[in-house]
Amino acid sequence: MPDRPGDHYSLRRRLLLVILGTSIALWMAGLSIVAQIGWRETNAVFDDALKESGYLIMAATTDWNERGLHADRSANAGAERKLEIHYQIVVDGKVVQRTAGAPAIPYIASFRKKKGFANVVVDGRKLRVFVTRSADQRSMVQVGQDYEKRYDILLELAEHLAFPAAALLLLLGLASWFFIRRATRPISDTATRIAQKSRDDLTLLDDAGQPAELLPIIDAVNGMLGRLDAAMQAERRFTADAAHELRTPMAGVQMHVQLLQRQHPGLAGSLQKLRQDVERSTSLVDSLLALARLDPIASHDLVRSSVPLAPLLEDTVRAHQEAAAQRGATIGVDCGIDALFVNPDMLRVVLRNLVDNALRYGGPGCKITIRARWLEDTARLSVSDDGPGVSADDRERLTERFFRVLGSGQGGSGLGLSIVKRIVELHGGSLQFCAGPDGRGLAVAIDLPAAAASEI
Repeated sequence: MPDRPGDHYSLRRRLLLVILGTSIALWMAGLSIVAQIGWRETNAVFDDALKESGYLIMAATTDWNERGLHADRSANAGAERKLEIHYQIVVDGKVVQRTAGAPAIPYIASFRKKKGFANVVVDGRKLRVFVTRSADQRSMVQVGQDYEKRYDILLELAEHLAFPAAALLLLLGLASWFFIRRATRPISDTATRIAQKSRDDLTLLDDAGQPAELLPIIDAVNGMLGRLDAAMQAERRFTADAAHELRTPMAGVQMHVQLLQRQHPGLAGSLQKLRQDVERSTSLVDSLLALARLDPIASHDLVRSSVPLAPLLEDTVRAHQEAAAQRGATIGVDCGIDALFVNPDMLRVVLRNLVDNALRYGGPGCKITIRARWLEDTARLSVSDDGPGVSADDRERLTERFFRVLGSGQGGSGLGLSIVKRIVELHGGSLQFCAGPDGRGLAVAIDLPAAAASEI
C-alpha cells in the first residue's frame, strides 16, 4: 500500500494507549486507597498486639500464685475474655506455667530450633505458635494465637476494599467505553457516509484524517464507486448516443412512409400501421434520450425558478386539446397554488407525460382533471381520470422502465412514468398512485416539499 500523509493515525495504537493510560491511572489510585486502608489496618493490628501483651502480663501476674499454680480466675473473668494470645513455659518437656487458655501439654513437644514459628491444631483449632528456647536448652516459652484472628483481619480488610475496588472497576469500564467509543467513531462515521450514498452520489470517500486501519476499507469502497461510476457513465453514454443516432433515421423512415401513403393509396391501411409503429419507435427513442439526460443530474445541480402554475397548466391543456377532442375526452384544471419553485422545463415534461397517459388509457369520453392544492406545507399536483383504472398490483410497477399494463390495447414505450418519477425525485418529492374520483380510473399525485414549493 502506498505511503499515506502524516495526518493518519493508528486506531490500534490509540486504543492501546488509552486503555493502558486509564488502567495505570486507576491502578495508582487503587494502590493509594489500598495503602491507606492497609496502613489503618496495620495500626489496628499493632494496637491489638499491644493490648494483648498488656493482658498477657496481667495474666502472668494474677493467674498464678507464688508457687506457680493456677489461681482463682473469677476476679479476672473480664480480662480472660479479652485475652487472645496464650503462652506456656515448658521446662524439661513439662508445662510449669501457662495461661488459662493454653493446654496443659506443650503446644510443640519437641522443637529443635532456638526460636521460630510453627502451625499446630489444638481441639480442632488451628494456631500459630512462636517458640523461643533458653540458652541452656532446658526451658522454652511457647506463645500461641488462633488463626481466626488473622482471618478476621483479612475479612475486615476485604470488606473495606470491596466498595472502592468495585467503584474503580466501574470507573475503568466507563472510562474505557467512553474513550474506545471516541476512538472508533471514525468507523461509524464512515459507515454513515457510505449508507448515505445514492445512485446519484458516486463521489469518492475522503480519507483525510482517517485512522490507518480504515484506509484499506475506504480504498476498497472508493475502487468500487469508481468502477460503478465508470460503468454507469458508459451505459448512459451508450443510451444517449444510440438514442441520438436513431432519431435521424427514424425521422427519415417516417417521411418515406408519408410519401408512400400519398403514392399508393391502396396500401393506406398497412402504411398507416407502419406509420404508427414508427411514431411509437420515435417516442421510445425520445424517452430513452430524456432518461439518459436525466440520470446523471444531481438534485443540487438542478436549475430552479419560481414558476406561475396556472398559466403552465393552461398551456398543457391547450397542447392536448386536439388529442382530447379526437377521443371525446375533456381536460379540466383546478389550481389552488400560485407558483412552484421548480425547473419549468421538467415540470412541463411531467405534466405532458401524465396527461398523455390519462388520454391514452382513460378511454373514449373520459374526464381528466389537473388539480393543484396545498396540503399543510406540501404542494400536491395530481392528474386523475375516470377511466377503467389500474389494479393495485400493477400500480406498484407503473414506474418500472418498459412496464406496460397488459390488456390495455394501447401502445407506448413504458418509460413515461419512469421519466416522471426521476424528475420528481430530483425535486425532492414523491409519487403516488391511487384510484380516481369516486373510486374510478387512476389518479397520479405528486407531493413536493416546502423547499420546492412557494406561494407568490
